[in-house]
Order: sequence, then C-alpha cells, then structure tokens
Amino acid sequence: MKKNLRNILRFTFFLGIGVFFIWLFMRNLSLEQKREIFESFRQVNYSWIILAFVLGVLSHLLRTLRWKILMEPMGYRPKTSNVFMAVMIGYLANLALPRLGEVSRCGILTRYEKIPFNKSFGTVITERVIDMLSFVLLFLLLIVTQTGRIHTYIEQKIYSPLQEKFNFDFSGGSYFTWVAIILLATGLLAAFIIYRNFRHTAFYKKIYNLFSGLLEGIKSLTKIRKPMTFIVYSVGIWVLYLLMAWVVFYSLEETYGLGLDAGLTVLVFGSIGIMIVQGGIGIYPAIVAETLFLWDIPETKGYAMGWLIWASQTVMILIAGVFSLILLPVLNKRINDKTGTHPAQNTETA
Repeated sequence: MKKNLRNILRFTFFLGIGVFFIWLFMRNLSLEQKREIFESFRQVNYSWIILAFVLGVLSHLLRTLRWKILMEPMGYRPKTSNVFMAVMIGYLANLALPRLGEVSRCGILTRYEKIPFNKSFGTVITERVIDMLSFVLLFLLLIVTQTGRIHTYIEQKIYSPLQEKFNFDFSGGSYFTWVAIILLATGLLAAFIIYRNFRHTAFYKKIYNLFSGLLEGIKSLTKIRKPMTFIVYSVGIWVLYLLMAWVVFYSLEETYGLGLDAGLTVLVFGSIGIMIVQGGIGIYPAIVAETLFLWDIPETKGYAMGWLIWASQTVMILIAGVFSLILLPVLNKRINDKTGTHPAQNTETA
C-alpha cells in the first residue's frame, strides 16, 4: 500500500512539474499568440507525423537487436518479438515513473524467456552507458558545429538581460573562460567535500555502486561477439532519433526546410529536457521553441513544433506499448500451445 501511494505521489509530482512548465511558458503570451499556436495544429501536414512514427518504431527495433547482442555472450537468444515488446512496454512504463521501464522490460524477459533478472538488468546498464556516451559525443558535436548560434542565443537571451538588470559588464568575450573556470573549480571543491564528509554514508555508497555498475557495464562490452554490428546499431538508433525530429519540421510551413543542424540541436537540447522532467511533458515544447529561435522561427510556431515532435514520439510509444501489453501474453500462449515448450527454449532469432 505504501509503495503504491509512493508511486502515485511520484507520478503526480512529475506531472505537476510538466504542468508548471506549460504555465510558465504560456503565461507571458497574448491571447492572439495562444490562438496562433492552436491554429498551427490545424495547418499540420500529418503525413510527416506518420513518417516520424515509422522512424520511431525502426529506432526501437534497432535497440531490440542491439540488446540481443548484449545477451548473446551469456548464452541467451530470446525471440526478437518478445524483446521488442519488452522494450516498448519499458518505454510505456517510463512515461509514468522514472526507471520503471528498465525493471519492467527485464521482468518480462524473466517471465517469458527465463532470463535471470540480474543478468538482463546488467545489459540494460550497459545500454544506458552507451546511450550516455553517445549523447555526450552528440553534445560535443553540437557545441563545435553550432558555436556561433549558441553564442548569439546566450548573448541575446541571457547576458543582455542580466546586464540590463544588474549592470554586469560582459564585454571582452572572456566571460566564457571565467564561467568555465568557476564551474570547474566549484565542481572539484564539491566533489572533495562530498568525498571527505559523506563517503561513509549510505547515499554515497549508493552513488559509488551506481558508477561502479556503469564501469562494469563498459567492461562487459569487450565480450561482445559482433562489435561492428553493435556499433552500426548504436549509430543507427541516434540517426533515426535525429530523423524523427527533423521530418516533423516539414509538417509546418514555417519550419519546412530546416536542416539537419536544426534537428540535431532540437534532439540534444530536447533530450536534456526529457532527462529533467519525466517524459519531457511541458518542458520539451518550451525547449524546442527556444532552440528554434536560433533559426529565427517565431516563438509560437516553435512551441507548436515542440508539441508536435513530443506528441509524435509519445503517441508512438503509447500505441506500440499498449499493443505490446496485449499481444505479448497472447503470442506466447500460442507458441506454448503449438510447441508445448516455453519460449525460452525457442532459439529462433527472427
């Protein structure tokens, strides 16, 4: 009972944060601007949204095949259909509560493929390490390729307002260096204080064990039997993520023709929003609106585009996740009835 209440409170908390960000963005808009946002949804070419759906499903199929590669060294060859449905149900669960999806999909493989939970969960940790490293590389690529646009945004949206309000002098352009030095020094000081004063606490040990697990996940990559295939799948996942955002640009006249550079920027900054707020609700459209400001897209159109990208991804997860919940027990029951064996005994990989 306490666990259910805690989960309800967590869900309500994250939903509340999303609603807060919606209110925060909308409160400064005029009635005409709000009307313009809603009018944008009537002008959408939804064929591009459907294409984003397809690309999303393909990205999760590649994630399925990549996850199977991680399980092969342990001697497990689960059915692709079961793994795919486990992945989609995991994403569906993650919309409700953080990290619930990782537990859910591993539990599904334990039930239908007889793969021990701790072993499949170890591969999920490895997956998360790869995803985080991939994201860091994309972030660095973004910084290198979009330095000018980001510098202009910071000047106009952050430093200029601060200068007007507090009379700070940001002239000379050296403030980037000083900000970086201050942040680095603060981070090192904080790490030293935490290590010295909290290393014996349960919280510190929990964080330490988490990073130890991530390190073990990285080490386990050396046991992969198909490293090149694994790399191709990993790159393919993020390419499809990029295309999912980019093709939606074509659904509105104002964003039609924006390049992959805009798509990459939306992908990276939007991913940060999803990390901050569960599912990215509320904050994702606001981030996209601010991001597309770099390409001179009006705030209202950028906000509408943010909702379109977010909705295309979320609805795809909802549809695929619900269908997977329904089909998973049905398909596995049919297999058992026909073969008289458990799916785990089926070595078919297609």
